[in-house]
Amino acid sequence: MIEVLTIVYFCVAGFVAAGLLASLSQMITARPPQFALSADTLSESLGGAILCVFAGPFIIMRNAIRGRTIEGRPIGWLAASSVIATTWSLCSGVVLVDCASALAQAFL
Repeated sequence: MIEVLTIVYFCVAGFVAAGLLASLSQMITARPPQFALSADTLSESLGGAILCVFAGPFIIMRNAIRGRTIEGRPIGWLAASSVIATTWSLCSGVVLVDCASALAQAFL
């Protein structure tokens, strides 16, 4: 049972981080985040890649929900996107919680 709760915790941590990062990016740039990277400068490219890595679940779910409501895509498309976003969120949640744990160990 504890393993299931740990997985849910990691998924939630990944989704929350994705939402916060995507909202912060949209607040700064005044446009929603997307997977298209601009290659104007090296720092812009690196920042865009990091944004895509950690805000990916948010971008996928936003596009899937919009595709279902606006374009009328099949429900299977939404389900597949949800599975992909949840798996991605689990992976990024593990990385984020591991980094936070390492920082806590270093400073405590």
